[in-house]
Amino acid sequence: MQVEISQLELRYARLRIRDEAQRAKLLASLAKDGQQSPVMVVAGEEPDRFVLIDGYARVAVLRELARDVVDATELSLSEADALVKVHRLEGERRRSPLEEGWLLEELMERHGLRLGELATRLGRSKSWVSRRLALVTVLPCSVQERVRRGQLGAQVATKYLVPLARANAPHCVTLVANLEGHRPTVREMGALYSAWRLGDAEQRARIVRSPTLFLKSLDSDEPMDEAAARLLNDLRSLSAIARRSERRVDDGAYRDAASSSRERLARAWSYARRSFESLRAVTTPWEEEDARSRNADGDPAPSP
Repeated sequence: MQVEISQLELRYARLRIRDEAQRAKLLASLAKDGQQSPVMVVAGEEPDRFVLIDGYARVAVLRELARDVVDATELSLSEADALVKVHRLEGERRRSPLEEGWLLEELMERHGLRLGELATRLGRSKSWVSRRLALVTVLPCSVQERVRRGQLGAQVATKYLVPLARANAPHCVTLVANLEGHRPTVREMGALYSAWRLGDAEQRARIVRSPTLFLKSLDSDEPMDEAAARLLNDLRSLSAIARRSERRVDDGAYRDAASSSRERLARAWSYARRSFESLRAVTTPWEEEDARSRNADGDPAPSP
């Protein structure tokens, strides 16, 4: 059926992240070929009104193209059931963990669904629901709004800003505010978060106060000889693997594993820990030298 765009209630627009790349592709497609797939709606509380469940990007682009109507499919479901159904069908695109958290929060607060019911309806575990909800309860509202507007990547927020907010929410807010005008990549935010974790109180304050200055210092590294460059790549790989393992542990990979799997994981961690301790023993002089140089020049960037 066709519905006038003015008849739509866009009450769930805030559950999606604005994606400029997707919008540009959709704009070109709709301008050339017209609307190819209908949006999903349910009946509103008033006659001739509909609540838009899925298709917010399409509706926004159709408005941009000065179109008055949209092809729609009306679902004979409640709003909550329709939201769950569309999520399970994946809709326009796969949601980020933050978008899933916003959806879960909406289903709990507006529609009164409980954690166990959400897990059952979505075909997920209770721990998965709890972890997604934790993302949106931990991340400060001002930071979430930057993600919604597409000014911060969802992966950046999930991987680095959520753990930063858990550790120090005011620093998270200040860091993001001082990144105004700069959309950090995952690599850049990883470097910022890693340096923040390793720094003392004064260094952390400098990083959150001047994050773009810190990022510029990373780009100004002098050329390195081949052996040092290989070592640098190894250390960066170790850092990335450690962060990835941390996320998997946080997501319940160990907690939810069978007892036999836990034993294998514990043994593997024991070997890895001994390797890290051996590496730490030979690199301790670097840390002492690094501490002296940072105190001398006040540079918030980590020493190479």
